[in-house]
Amino acid sequence: MLQRDRLIRTQVQQLADASLFAMSFWLAYCLRGTAFISETFGLETIQFDAFNQVVWLYFALVPAAPLVLESQGFYKRAVISHRPSIFWPLLKTCFMVTIGLVLLLFLFKKSEYAPRGVMILFGLLSFALVWVKEEVMTVALRSRMAKAQYRRRIILAGTPAENARLRREIQSHVGEGVEVAAEFNLASAPVQELIDLLHEHSVSGVFVTARHAQLERVESVLQLCELEGVEAWLAADFFATQIARASFDEMFGHPLLVFRTTPEASWQILTKMLLDFFGALALIIAASPLLLAIGALVKLTSPGPAFFRQQRSGLNGAPFEILKFRTMNTNAEQMKHELAAMNEMSGPVFKVTNDPRVTPVGKWLRQWSLDELPQLFNVLRGEMSLVGPRPLPVDEVRRFSDLAHRRRLSVKPGLTCLWQVKGRNKISDFKEWVRLDLEYIDNWSIWLDLKILLLTLPAVLRGTGAK
Repeated sequence: MLQRDRLIRTQVQQLADASLFAMSFWLAYCLRGTAFISETFGLETIQFDAFNQVVWLYFALVPAAPLVLESQGFYKRAVISHRPSIFWPLLKTCFMVTIGLVLLLFLFKKSEYAPRGVMILFGLLSFALVWVKEEVMTVALRSRMAKAQYRRRIILAGTPAENARLRREIQSHVGEGVEVAAEFNLASAPVQELIDLLHEHSVSGVFVTARHAQLERVESVLQLCELEGVEAWLAADFFATQIARASFDEMFGHPLLVFRTTPEASWQILTKMLLDFFGALALIIAASPLLLAIGALVKLTSPGPAFFRQQRSGLNGAPFEILKFRTMNTNAEQMKHELAAMNEMSGPVFKVTNDPRVTPVGKWLRQWSLDELPQLFNVLRGEMSLVGPRPLPVDEVRRFSDLAHRRRLSVKPGLTCLWQVKGRNKISDFKEWVRLDLEYIDNWSIWLDLKILLLTLPAVLRGTGAK
């Protein structure tokens, strides 16, 4: 299935699922309020206006339900898939959404308006309604009419070896609604043969695979498909890339084939930006007394400014001025050269346990990562993110011996990262540090960010591994 088709199908599914979860919440109150349920299970009658008191939960429920389903891989299934691939993601989602609503009710002290029976019924009803929807869709898609309308018949246009490989791959995804009607040898067959195949098989698309030497032949095939009004799908694998993902875009009317190794613009990226801004703003407001107290403590216990400012490499290596509470003596940079032999980190990064430049108050701040708090202002200014690879000094980035290490600069640096929650400063190999940063970039999602943020707090509270 083409990505655009999958995107439309996913959006329709998400809208339907959000509606079903919303309906389940209302039905749970209706059923729980009936005399039959109360008398059968010996339950007290719920308050008349109970539902009206918690209707605001829809603002959380409606967007959250499809997002949790997506995080469980519910929408990555084939169009027609096996029941276990539906059952487990749906079961986990219903459980998590129900627990989330219970926590919200408890947090806002509205628990009395949502008795236990209501939430149990909501979980069961939401599972049942979405399951029934999936069963109905499966039956409908397997019908003869649906197959005739939605199944895509295509011609494979490539070398015999490439055609055979693609045929096997398509046959391994039988639930995606793609059928190979014929094959065309792009390397040697005359174009007239493709014309005959198009007229004979009434296909909806031609899947073209080519190498550099065949680009002229590809142009002929594309022109023919244009004349026939048939879609042409050109596989963008004629350039050998290892990890870059290809996507199509347009600029000033020029069609572009874009290769990227970082997450592309999406709702998740927008959510991350909003989370960074409002999260940093909320934390600054909440921690303002602590920020003032630490600033005064640093200023009073050692000569020099309260803040340490340094040029760090940000997004794409662009330098920015990072803010930290000063934890070292004012001549720390001059002493760094004298301590070079004590460096415990491989590569360009400098780390020393029991660094003699650190002040007594600075050691305490570092142990609990309190010296990093001013970086919330960097996040608010858009120079950093709450989660991302830790920013390194500009001079250390210039000393990268492996160009592949610079890929960690392809996203905004962050306050916390995968490296900190997995090993913090116990990691002494810079290559391992970079590996974790690249693992974060390659597997990024908003859920991974939230997971790292949740894991950061216990890592900081333990106070282990800080230097």
